[in-house]
Amino acid sequence: MLKRLDRIKAQALTNLESINDPAALQAWKVKYLGRSAELAEVLQDLPKASKEERPQIGRRANEVKNALVAAYEEQANTLHKKALAQSLVQEHLDVTLPGRPRLKGRLHPATQTLRQLFRIWAEMGFQIYHSREVETDEYNFGLLNMPAYHPARDMWDTFYTTRSGIILRTQTSPGQIHVMRERAPEPIRVILPGMCYRYEQISARSEIQFNQIEGLAIGHNITFADLKGTLMAFASRFFSQNAATRFRASHFPFTEPSAEMDVECFICGGEGCSVCKDTGWLEILGCGMVHPLVLQNGGYDPEEFSGFAFGMGPERMTMLKRQIHDIRYFWRNDLRFLEQF
Repeated sequence: MLKRLDRIKAQALTNLESINDPAALQAWKVKYLGRSAELAEVLQDLPKASKEERPQIGRRANEVKNALVAAYEEQANTLHKKALAQSLVQEHLDVTLPGRPRLKGRLHPATQTLRQLFRIWAEMGFQIYHSREVETDEYNFGLLNMPAYHPARDMWDTFYTTRSGIILRTQTSPGQIHVMRERAPEPIRVILPGMCYRYEQISARSEIQFNQIEGLAIGHNITFADLKGTLMAFASRFFSQNAATRFRASHFPFTEPSAEMDVECFICGGEGCSVCKDTGWLEILGCGMVHPLVLQNGGYDPEEFSGFAFGMGPERMTMLKRQIHDIRYFWRNDLRFLEQF
């Protein structure tokens, strides 16, 4: 068998020297390294050899195989370089032909708004705090002054899971409890961005999922005047220096007192139009002073600490600023819409 292996190696290397094209090289590989090759037959017949000869034959067979594989790879590389050199000589290459342009992507309009909001609030001293989107009923409602019997729960059409008490959060407000319990009794100034989910009828004004940014500030002697001053400063930075704002009394279970904040319609200048429903104002966010019970649930003494909170929808704000009339455009991935921004 050792002589047979030497003969196979010599014959294979001799035949390889005369090969000048890839097809012949592939045929050589099948003949000498394939499953039906003579070298494979030697390895299959190895058990028939005597026990003393088997190690020597096996070692020699592997040496022959490795040599043939190395020779094949070298010849393949040589043929590849030869073919490349011929193509450069024979084929005409027009170096003046313009290359194909690489299309550049861009940020989604909602992402652009989010980043602008993050930048503004960072400049105003607020940190970003991320909280989870899958919440417990207790954090989403109970600890925010909405026990099981509270009628305010009907304001949100909640997505419930198959696990009892586990839901998709309807608002970013549960993050208030998380950050308060994590940092109490230290002062807090954070924004809490993230996705929220509500089982609502999809329309030009509502979606089942949307971004929201919650704001929270807790400390000593924080008043409603601090809330108004902060939000008015924000509106002037986001909309314009001359943006007129107003506050309307409202109700939220987790704030007391509560308010809605409006900005003067930038389309009609406050005179009234179809966008602002002839009121001259556009609602941009809800806000209020943190309810004492919510402070207590978060680990703060309401006799010593006070704070304010607010919540805004980046998609809604993008619609107002960009004059977009249908919120569903944000989720359709329609390039005709997205490439405008």
